[in-house]
Amino acid sequence: MNTTHSTRHAIHPEDFKSYGTEKLREHFLIENLFQKNSVQLVYTLYDRLIVGGVNPVDQSVKLETFPTLRSENFLDRRELGIINVASPSTVTVDGEVIEVGTKEALYVGKGVKEVIFHPAPNGETRFYFNSAPAHQAYPTKKVSLAEAETVELGSLENSNHRTIRKVLINAVVDTCQLQMGVTELQPGSVWNTMPAHTHDRRMEAYFYFELPEDQVVCHFLGEPQETRHIFVKNYEAVLSPPWSIHSGAGTSNYTFIWGMAGENLDYNDMDKFPITDLK
Repeated sequence: MNTTHSTRHAIHPEDFKSYGTEKLREHFLIENLFQKNSVQLVYTLYDRLIVGGVNPVDQSVKLETFPTLRSENFLDRRELGIINVASPSTVTVDGEVIEVGTKEALYVGKGVKEVIFHPAPNGETRFYFNSAPAHQAYPTKKVSLAEAETVELGSLENSNHRTIRKVLINAVVDTCQLQMGVTELQPGSVWNTMPAHTHDRRMEAYFYFELPEDQVVCHFLGEPQETRHIFVKNYEAVLSPPWSIHSGAGTSNYTFIWGMAGENLDYNDMDKFPITDLK
């Protein structure tokens, strides 16, 4: 078996307030997602979301089930969202070979028996994925950057000029509860997701990439009136409970993937907080 997994339990916001640096990182930061020829994943008890990474180097890697799922196949009761964060490569879904370019997405629905990730013919291969429980089977669909719902927000003057590509949302592809997108900060911009917000109806995970190895992002989390921070490096992810804000500022511009699971597929369903009210 080429899958390594761990479980993260849900944290009460009152307990969260007492956490120091080490405990914050232990419960919310996900490191080492890409290991040679293997699947690394974290099963969270926030809406049962799975956060994972695959790094096929010199052999193909199959997405396998693991004991926690109590299922014959990984997707027997789940849906899957994959985003390619490295060189163009291919994924085989129940025998169909699908080309996935850099930052393109692939949705795989409930009931699929086999997903295989292949090494890129040129360059590095890294697939990031989220998976959530599913109640209905929707068809597999690749989403190119041209097909994504794309918006530009912010400004260079406020250090938050960014392009948001909503690749796996209900306006683009049918899903049960999973939503994912890619946000790129433009050179000179470092802030993401300001004004900060929460959404009690769904949790979120942030995955940071295209961040220079000698730079970091300071990711903010916690209730708006009692925030904490975690310093995050390239190819690392942070879990965000429904009661927590999720925002960040980097020492360089960067790109991140946001993934959400929960009961509401309305992207704009969020409770915003004025910047000057944060503590």
